[in-house]
Amino acid sequence: MNQLTPEEKAQLADPHWRIENLYTLITDDGVQMRFTPNEEQRNFYSNLWYRNLVLKARQLGFTTLIDILALDQTMFNENFTAVIIADSKENAEKIFRNKVKRAYEALPALIKQLHPVERETASELIFANGSSISVTTSARSGTVNFLHVSEMGKITRKYPEKSREIVSGSFEAVPRDGIIIVESTAEGNSGWFHDMCIEANNRQLQGGFETQLDWRLHFYPWFNKPTYVLDPDGVVISQQLKDYFAKLSLKAKRTITREQQAWWVKKFATLRDDMKREYPATVEEAFEQSTDGLIYGKEMLALRELGRIGKVPHRPGIVVNTFWDLGVNDINAIWLHQRVGAMNRFIKYIWASNEGINYYWTKLEEWREANDARWGQHWLPHDGDARIQGYEVTTRKEILESCGARNVEIVPRCPDLRTAIDQVKTILPECEIDADECADGLKALDNYCREWDDARQTWASHPRHDWASNGSDAFRQFAQRYRAQDSNPRPVVPEVHYGRAGY
Repeated sequence: MNQLTPEEKAQLADPHWRIENLYTLITDDGVQMRFTPNEEQRNFYSNLWYRNLVLKARQLGFTTLIDILALDQTMFNENFTAVIIADSKENAEKIFRNKVKRAYEALPALIKQLHPVERETASELIFANGSSISVTTSARSGTVNFLHVSEMGKITRKYPEKSREIVSGSFEAVPRDGIIIVESTAEGNSGWFHDMCIEANNRQLQGGFETQLDWRLHFYPWFNKPTYVLDPDGVVISQQLKDYFAKLSLKAKRTITREQQAWWVKKFATLRDDMKREYPATVEEAFEQSTDGLIYGKEMLALRELGRIGKVPHRPGIVVNTFWDLGVNDINAIWLHQRVGAMNRFIKYIWASNEGINYYWTKLEEWREANDARWGQHWLPHDGDARIQGYEVTTRKEILESCGARNVEIVPRCPDLRTAIDQVKTILPECEIDADECADGLKALDNYCREWDDARQTWASHPRHDWASNGSDAFRQFAQRYRAQDSNPRPVVPEVHYGRAGY
């Protein structure tokens, strides 16, 4: 650095100065422009932690900023390893070409002379100071000082095994004083990224202490942006939206002004279902709005907008029907249902794994006794009639009946799964679901997802079999078989305390 003045040396020693002044970008149109961080980007790198979650919204340019940070740290530190993991090979190549290589090539000649590239591959720059920056699609062994995982939500949804490999392998390669940045748009309300964002958000709201191994959430709600305002004159705000803004003001502990409300209403008129994804107000709202690849995404979103998911209590005097998906080593799921007027009300969801029929019947009976409920019909899927070798009672239907259940019926197998799924979509608008008592069932319906076709880089037409399948399949038994008249099943026996048999 002998060619530099003392002032220039001091400037280059300051990473904040470098980020604000040193880098330029080349756009897809070939235009070179200086990189100037926006308000959200400045807030992010000023509050950078050891473990970071970035819940993205809109085009705030976080991927660009993070990868410039990675390149900067690689050049200005010896024996420093930076790794960027992308959700697809195509995106990995694009990030390396546009975010890393171009950013380095656009640096002033003197900076490149001081920090020369010793070797370059199709996905890696290796510097003379012993540092390197690479872009890949999979986990990497060895010590990593700076790890950026781009679109972790998409990776979790499309490639569950790769997601687990990143968490158990790549994260563990970063020492305690290293930096991990995981950024993504919201992709469903389950999975590692969702769970960590919710946990970090709760910690922040409660003022909890962060250790080096705790994840810090960086989230930027739309109402923090001063420019998101509009003259409210002539803008009609419905009572439903007024109620929404009132609840939001309470949750955010700030007033959502009439000017902000007017801006939101006009944006919503154009974006509609994409509004909360593009401009989320809360962390929960961002995840609620994601529907890409989800089988019942739009239908579940509509239920929430209609207020059909909330408090749905048991109605005494009306029979309770159950709809099952059977699993022994797999997950067994049961929905409890009542027909009240024209609505199908789901009041309870029970699930477990590696348990026998007796376990579930015991749980159901405990619930019935606690709520003074009456059973209607119990609907098992088609394999409830399948023979089980080695038991005196040879089908699960017969096992359930031996436990004391009455009115046990079998839902015939639907030869076309897509038809059965369409039946669920058709009947969902007639349903109300208890948010607390059916929380796990709601997660299953929310996250029932199509298989990702890696060869075609699109969502396949068939569902992926995972933890969300069982609750969704149990709900599908309801859609395939239930009719309103089933609310009054044949009176076979008077109400008794049913016995329980082993399984």
